[in-house]
Amino acid sequence: MRILVTGATGFIGGHLTRLLTERGDHVRALVRPAADREMLSSLEAEIIFGDVRDCESVERAVKGCDTVFHVAADYRLWVPNPSDMYETNVQGTVNVLEAALSENVHRVVYTSTVGALGIPKNGSPGDETTPVKERDLCGPYKRSKYLAEQKALTYNAKGLPVVIVNPSTPVGPGDKKPTPTGKMIVNFLNGKIPAFLDTGLNLVHVEDVAEGHILAHQRGRAGEKYILGCRNLTLAEIFRLLGKISGLPAPKIRLPYAPVLAVAYATEAVSRSITHQEPLICLNAVRMAGKKMFFDSTKAIRELGISQTPVERALEEAVTWFRKQDFVH
Repeated sequence: MRILVTGATGFIGGHLTRLLTERGDHVRALVRPAADREMLSSLEAEIIFGDVRDCESVERAVKGCDTVFHVAADYRLWVPNPSDMYETNVQGTVNVLEAALSENVHRVVYTSTVGALGIPKNGSPGDETTPVKERDLCGPYKRSKYLAEQKALTYNAKGLPVVIVNPSTPVGPGDKKPTPTGKMIVNFLNGKIPAFLDTGLNLVHVEDVAEGHILAHQRGRAGEKYILGCRNLTLAEIFRLLGKISGLPAPKIRLPYAPVLAVAYATEAVSRSITHQEPLICLNAVRMAGKKMFFDSTKAIRELGISQTPVERALEEAVTWFRKQDFVH
């Protein structure tokens, strides 16, 4: 089977590409010329240079493929020009889906995010059916992924089978960029987190997320969404686990939300008008922390059979990897 993976040099995409090549699939990777290709260096993957924003390179990459895993996305909580993020995440997705439709691809697995899903007001975990509207989502990343997800869903009616996966918060080895969650772990290991907000995340091992993509291709129903997650934890619980794993003290000071939000607005204003650099306190990150990002993965467990590797192992492997890669000083 000939498979295209976009975003193959990223955290999830790199693990997915490795699993596919280990199965013996012919994997083609759409890679930006300036991207770090270290994760692909030891893999038998065909490299096609291009960008999801460039229709010609996308069409060249999709040509002859049976399956497309569209994993590529601009994932940042702060971006100097939000229109760039929308161009990659929304228009880039349309470009990939149009090329797949034209090439009569058998199936597309589109990587969305739990950030594009709703969160119940009563504090219970959200699922694939929890209502959400664009105005409910904060920041260009969540909004752009929500809009891209809505676009992806329309292609089933056009005759292109699309399955959507919504990863929660993947952790584990290989987070080279690193992702915002990886940055949090690195900051913890470097003693840069003296306090925390009362929020929460659903953590999942990145290997389970990569496997979940393959399972979605094999068993997922076209037009359906599947949350690829594992365990809901408060931020305080995450730091306690990291403390136990690393031998470092976990922060014990819980900050009140309102003053932190006010400071975030001030630092954001300075960044936008003066420094044009990412602020020390990211406004979108603080706004997201206003709700616990708890989710229910029952559907993916039941229909796909996604693994539920203990979160402790995922965090331990992440800590070990970051230390070996000299992220910790």
